[in-house]
Amino acid sequence: MKIGLVLEGGAMRGMYTAGVLDTFLDNNIEVDGIIGVSAGVLFGVNYLSKQKGRVIRYNKRFINDKRYMGLWSLLTTGNVINKEFSFYEVPQKLDVFDNDTFIKSKIDFWATVTNIETGEAEYIKLEDLFAQIEVLRATSAMPYVSKIVELESGKYLDGGISDSIPVEKCKELGYDKIIVVLTRPLDYRKKKPKEIFAKTFYRKYPKFAKTLNNRYKMYNETVEKIIDMENKKEIFVIRPSRLVNVKRIEKDPEKLQEMYDLGLEDGKKCLEKLKEYINAK
Repeated sequence: MKIGLVLEGGAMRGMYTAGVLDTFLDNNIEVDGIIGVSAGVLFGVNYLSKQKGRVIRYNKRFINDKRYMGLWSLLTTGNVINKEFSFYEVPQKLDVFDNDTFIKSKIDFWATVTNIETGEAEYIKLEDLFAQIEVLRATSAMPYVSKIVELESGKYLDGGISDSIPVEKCKELGYDKIIVVLTRPLDYRKKKPKEIFAKTFYRKYPKFAKTLNNRYKMYNETVEKIIDMENKKEIFVIRPSRLVNVKRIEKDPEKLQEMYDLGLEDGKKCLEKLKEYINAK
């Protein structure tokens, strides 16, 4: 039996995921593979490096540092999340990511990215985080406020655009038991955007613009499928038990802490049922 873990994105709402995964570390909840999206990747890798508390620690420390993320970074670098500071200086110097432990982990980890030329999702396996840091940039490069990330395999933006919650991909990879960590409450659904924005901004990439405009529909359909699969006990879902008004680029450390604490709380509450799901034949 192989256990898979799916991690939704959501920028700073990902503090919820960080809390859930820290509960997993505390209670020896182990999986065989992970497929994440955007913040689900950025924060989820700390589960493999076994660095409990690192996500909430460095985010609270740097969230109001203009070098980290926000308008100043967007205006001066073209990226709302600062490339050099956030992806290189923080994990390699200021709050060091344990890349050796990550590499030694036996857990497979895939990052979801969106190919802007095809508009399709692609899945890149992470094996050495420091060598593949640009993949982390690609999976989390939010449209409109991020430059396109170029890898050897193509040009990419946020994986959540093409596959926000990659449950089907997790099944395709051969996992028998699937745990899904969402960052939105049960009743959340996306609204249809004004199509002109994507068509104009990404006019050179019409397939990507189409995917971006259809994202709301794909997301809402996926959520309904997840609810159905959950009711049939085919998957196990952990989602916020209440709404915390956290912005994508949240600057209030207390809000980050509240979202993280909710992840810890919800993670602890579902432990027994999660173990029953994992052990059920």
